[in-house]
Amino acid sequence: MQVQSGAAYRRSAVINAVIIGASGYSGAEVLRILSSHPGVSVGKVTAASSAGQRVDTLYPAFAGVCDLAYDQLIPDGLEGIDVAFVALPSGEAMKFVPGLLPQVKKIIDLGGDFRLQSVELYEKYYGRPHEAPALLHSAVYGLPELNRSSITRAGLVANPGCFPTGAVLALLPALQKGIVASEGIVINSLTGVSGAGRSTSLEMSFAEVNENVRAYKIGTHQHIPEIESVLASAAGGPVSASFVPHLLPISRGIYTTVHATLASSVTDAELRAVYEDYYATHPFVRIKGEIPQLSSVVRTNYCDIGLFIERRTNQLIVTSVIDNLVKGAAGQAVQNMNLMFGLPETTGLTFTSTDAEKLE
Repeated sequence: MQVQSGAAYRRSAVINAVIIGASGYSGAEVLRILSSHPGVSVGKVTAASSAGQRVDTLYPAFAGVCDLAYDQLIPDGLEGIDVAFVALPSGEAMKFVPGLLPQVKKIIDLGGDFRLQSVELYEKYYGRPHEAPALLHSAVYGLPELNRSSITRAGLVANPGCFPTGAVLALLPALQKGIVASEGIVINSLTGVSGAGRSTSLEMSFAEVNENVRAYKIGTHQHIPEIESVLASAAGGPVSASFVPHLLPISRGIYTTVHATLASSVTDAELRAVYEDYYATHPFVRIKGEIPQLSSVVRTNYCDIGLFIERRTNQLIVTSVIDNLVKGAAGQAVQNMNLMFGLPETTGLTFTSTDAEKLE
């Protein structure tokens, strides 16, 4: 992967960006990707507790790549900024985005504050009042494989959650074509520990996570209404799904397995054709002829999907794999930015796992 120093890079770029919350895993991943994007200059990076510290001090992998220091969390002087990536914990973006909108042309929120159109659902699953409800209906849900045309016209994009990205991509074609029933869908996802963010806690310590697997937030996870509402919009009617996340002792990646009841007779070849046709114009979804594995997508923006029909139980079983920090967060955010500014969708995102490891 060809990289430039921060100063040289800023001279050649055309889109001026700020990353708000750049010291966390998702924000740092946005910076990693943009450091080799041919059309972007990152002029500011912000953080709370790390304000004043150089990026390459907190993340030594950025030495020689980025010479910026973290600014105060919400910086002054945003004149000339074209796009703001907001990589703050859910509940924080809604405090700042209304004030950013008059100053910045485009905003991409990587948190959960603008993904749901229902205030009631947000407050039920996120456990807090929504402070900017007027923006819920103007934000565009940033899943390019579903809303590409709307994203190109958007001023505020709500980047999808990592779990919903894997689950929704696994089900979209089958639900749209009526291949599976829209009720009784079962989704199990296994995730690496980086999905919990960079803050420390006992349950995320090495001793607690290593050689262990555990489920969490059964029936209460904040991504449940996001999964159901996005799939419902695609299916044209209500969708009910049971979703259970599990924590794996790995750094990154999400492995999702979906079970759905077949609603129509379909052969293996017909099923594959439906998925290949749907994703034919979507460069980051790959339909595999074998069971997908995480190692094929970690540190990339790809989602690999495997399709299986279990005739004995009349079930469609779909597996999907993504990197939770790339296609599940930062990579998808950059993919959305490309669409918002009229760039080819794949710009700066066609790196492989080997390329990306150079900045790990």
